[in-house]
Amino acid sequence: MAFELDLTQSNYGRLEKDDKRLTVPKLQKISEILKVSVSFLFNEQVSKVIHQHDNENPSAYNVENLYQNNKETTDKLVEQYELRIIEKDELNAILKTQNLDLKKETERLKLQI
Repeated sequence: MAFELDLTQSNYGRLEKDDKRLTVPKLQKISEILKVSVSFLFNEQVSKVIHQHDNENPSAYNVENLYQNNKETTDKLVEQYELRIIEKDELNAILKTQNLDLKKETERLKLQI
């Protein structure tokens, strides 16, 4: 699986242990590799399937069921994605501070030379 996701074995192990590292594209790739739907990976149960032929109207019950299942999966994915964005922003702030500190230290050292 690590090879298929273009990850090292070590990084894949971290991914399995810490689902906050799981991105939507990785999740989609995993579902493709395993040949299952993304909702299956979240243990979502889809109890109704819409069968529509030509001009027939699918039943509202089936559509609502499918919509609800997809909405729950989408909400989970959005939540994970938003957490990743927050983590990225926090890391960016830390890195900017460190970069500024390094620039100051570089200038200080230049003055000593």
